[in-house]
Amino acid sequence: MYKLHFNGERSVNIMRGQSILEVAQSAGIPLLHNCGGNAKCSTCRVLILDGEESLSSPNQKELALNAQMQFPAHVRLACQTTFIGTSASVKRIIRDKTDMDIYIGDDIVNQEDIGDERELSLFFLDIRNFTAFVETNLAFDVIHIVRKIFLGAQKIIQSRGGTVIETMGDGFYAVFGCENSVGESVNGAIDAGFKILEELELLNASYFMPHFNQQFEVGIGVHFGIVASGEIKFGNQSHRIIMGLPVNVAARLQNATKELNNNFIISAAAYEHVNHSQTTARTTLQLKGVSEPIEVVLLGNKYHLN
Repeated sequence: MYKLHFNGERSVNIMRGQSILEVAQSAGIPLLHNCGGNAKCSTCRVLILDGEESLSSPNQKELALNAQMQFPAHVRLACQTTFIGTSASVKRIIRDKTDMDIYIGDDIVNQEDIGDERELSLFFLDIRNFTAFVETNLAFDVIHIVRKIFLGAQKIIQSRGGTVIETMGDGFYAVFGCENSVGESVNGAIDAGFKILEELELLNASYFMPHFNQQFEVGIGVHFGIVASGEIKFGNQSHRIIMGLPVNVAARLQNATKELNNNFIISAAAYEHVNHSQTTARTTLQLKGVSEPIEVVLLGNKYHLN
């Protein structure tokens, strides 16, 4: 039996072949590992203070993540670094004064729900020019209108295999593909978008104009890609979160509906999976916060309201 010392904490017994993360877990040392120890995050990083020769060389997973993150010298992933010598000393890097992060992470419904990677279609919708309406109307009327638009959209999204993840004031985002292939998820998102626009036109004519003397328009952005999906618990409520660059791209596409004066925009990469072909306008955008330009397809129509 050999020793691994956690700087400022304590020394623990370690056997050859064990990873630093495995040792920390068995010893009750709260070492973060948000991806479940699969080298898909960097939260389990440790600084090697001594005994580097007692630790395994970086494997392919660690080398790939290091190439992306550019770790400083002597920083290793605890989940991938195994013990091959006699003793070593390490220091946990990502931590806070109370180490509450680790307990929040362990409060997830079960270990499998820490997170996984999925290829999903991301669907963002926002009500156009809604702030002006809020400024001149009663708060409960505003809530009533948002609820009516959102509930109608939610039913359409669910009927096409999608799930609304989060609402954000006068907008929301949904995902498609939790149970389907990429092609099915993209087509489901597009079908949902067209149906929402169609139903909103009817709602404007039959309800919003007669009762509120107001028409509403929405902007929709769709993209797809590999994202991280997991759950986090707030109180007794479990909340699903979807994170990754494709989420940001889809949100930026929705914002670009204003710039391009088109109420439905999808990335060209996602459009490649569409079942039907039709004549569409295309353009290239430089999205805020995204390094490379992205080609997009304009599926919608010009806005009626300025």
